[in-house]
Amino acid sequence: MHIQNRCRGKRYSDSHETSDLRRFTTVGHRIKEQLQTALRSSEAFVMRRAQIILASHRGERASQIARSLGCGQQTVRDAIHDFNRRGLDALVAGSSRPKHTHRAFDDEQSEALFELLHQDPRKFGKEDTFWTLHYAAEASFEQGITERQVSGETIRATLGRLGVRWERAKRWIESPDPEYARKKGLETG
Repeated sequence: MHIQNRCRGKRYSDSHETSDLRRFTTVGHRIKEQLQTALRSSEAFVMRRAQIILASHRGERASQIARSLGCGQQTVRDAIHDFNRRGLDALVAGSSRPKHTHRAFDDEQSEALFELLHQDPRKFGKEDTFWTLHYAAEASFEQGITERQVSGETIRATLGRLGVRWERAKRWIESPDPEYARKKGLETG
C-alpha cells in the first residue's frame, strides 16, 4: 500500500512509516528499553522522538501518530527515517543552525562597506563622530551597498571576513583640570 503525500507529491510505502527495531536484532530489547527510558527525558525533543519511534514500532501509522502527538505527519516520517538510518543517535537533536547561509555582502559590497567606514559618519547624517554597528547597517542600506537593511551582527561578520575586528568606539573622558595629564601619569618628563 502506498500513501500519497499531497504537499510534495511523494509516495511513501508502509515501510517508510515503521521504525525498524528488528534491524538491531542482537540489541533490539535494549534499544526498546532505552526508548522507554527516553520517554521520561526532560528534553522535549528526546521524549517526542521516543514517542514517535515506539508508536511506529507498535504499528501505528504516521497520520495516527501525528494526530495523537499534535505534530505534523512529515515530522513523524522524518523521525522514523532518522531512526532507521542512525538508530538511537536519532534521539539527539542536531543543530538548528542553517547549513548554508546567504551572505548579505559579496566581495565588492564588502569593500564598499570597508570604504564607507573610513569616512566620517556625520557625512551620512549620523550624529556621532564614530561608527556603531547600527549606524554602519543603516548607512550601508541608505547608500545602496545592500538591498535591504541588515543587522549590526551582519556588519560584524562581514568585516570579520575581511580580517577586520570590530571594536566599539570609546569616548575618552578628559577633565578640564590643567593638571589632569600630570595627575593621571599621562605626561612624561
